[in-house]
Amino acid sequence: MSGFVTLTAAGAIDATYRVGALRRGAFTRADSYTREVSGKGVNVSAALAAGGADTAAVVVLGADDVRFARCGLTAPLLRIVEVRGATRVNTSIIDAEGATTKVNAPTPPLSPEAWDATIAALREELGARTTPWLVISGSLPELSGTGTLVDLTAVRAVAREHGARLAVDTSGAALDALLAEPTGIDLLTPNADELSAAVGRPLATLGEVIAAAREIVGRGVGTVLASLGADGLVAVTADHAVFARADAPYVANTAGAGDAALAGFLLGLTREASAAAAGADPLAVAAASAAEWGAHAVAHASTLVAGPPHGIRALVETAPDLARALTPEGEA
Repeated sequence: MSGFVTLTAAGAIDATYRVGALRRGAFTRADSYTREVSGKGVNVSAALAAGGADTAAVVVLGADDVRFARCGLTAPLLRIVEVRGATRVNTSIIDAEGATTKVNAPTPPLSPEAWDATIAALREELGARTTPWLVISGSLPELSGTGTLVDLTAVRAVAREHGARLAVDTSGAALDALLAEPTGIDLLTPNADELSAAVGRPLATLGEVIAAAREIVGRGVGTVLASLGADGLVAVTADHAVFARADAPYVANTAGAGDAALAGFLLGLTREASAAAAGADPLAVAAASAAEWGAHAVAHASTLVAGPPHGIRALVETAPDLARALTPEGEA
């Protein structure tokens, strides 16, 4: 069967605190607190499953938290690679105005044995599916004793071995390493800052974002899905660009919105044949789905979405306004 396998090489426990106000240096008692197994690939798989897709989330978790993970709502999706100790904790603090302050714990190193077990789990999950997608999501750990990030060469080889299409949502040194050899990446999902860093220049307008995305496509990437925060998102191929934006009914938690948008885009791609048969633009269908799922996630208190969006409709432009200015950071 077809489906989606996600890789979260640095799993996490997401701790979310809700407070009335957050004052630097002051004592604050939370109004509520939740804790859930997360990591970007887990979030993507949760959204894919909510959309009715077959998915498995290969995730590295500390042994101290495996029992907790196996009792959670995402337990049926998880293919856990167990390592010693505790799982890192990523903390979100959300105030009464809906602003999210997020602090992610450092990514712990991974032993060569654990990395080999991760590759083996990916091979098994991909082998159980025909024409799958492999989604590499989130930060990558260092390989113990090397001082360098785990090498994704084996991951990409396993993807080719099983005919999997490859989607990548990472940042920093991991993104730099992948962009040094981008051929074979079918979908790349940077935000505006990451895209700006990748091309080495600031991006102030939608046209500049599209030009930068085309530069990445020219290096060998199939499609760039660039998230623009409150401004929306844009999907770019070699000869086509589609802008999409959807409004959330309210803002509950912005953490995980990008992961839901990626899942929405992939779900939209599964409708590619039916969209084309109906005379619709398949890229526009996928971009609209991404924007709607992203807006849907923002209205969730959790970083994991539990169902598909209802009543949210994206504004889609197949001929985007290239002069449209992006909202400066911090003014959204």
